[in-house]
Amino acid sequence: MKKIFVNLKQIWKKYPIVEKQEIFLNTEENEVSLEQFLNLIVENQVEEFNKKSFEDDSVDYLKSPNFTYLNTLTNTWKAWFWAIYNKNKADLEKAKEVAILWFKDWLFVVFDWEDEILDLSEKINLSEEKIFTFIRLTFLAWSIW
Repeated sequence: MKKIFVNLKQIWKKYPIVEKQEIFLNTEENEVSLEQFLNLIVENQVEEFNKKSFEDDSVDYLKSPNFTYLNTLTNTWKAWFWAIYNKNKADLEKAKEVAILWFKDWLFVVFDWEDEILDLSEKINLSEEKIFTFIRLTFLAWSIW
């Protein structure tokens, strides 16, 4: 297991969404490609998500709005990425495909400390604890809100 720290930011936000979250990657390798690195992070996050029990009423993981309001949220693209709108378990292989596709489509960028990682085949050294920053890129769009 390799320990890393992750920051999650958005361009238009002043403060990070997630700051220095500790993540353990299921690998013993000291050097992996960016593609392997993304897959390891997705594996970790899918495992954490799928562990959650939606039957425990003491924690509101579901955060689902009423039916008519959910349509308004999705039609206006105002649905939140961290809210859980259904009780389905995440599909690991599909999640890996989507992460790679989003990187290729420039929907997010990855930084190793202050160095941007531009290529999926670029090697990342995991021999020491590092801070990786993911920045979600948001395109300009007109909105009435």
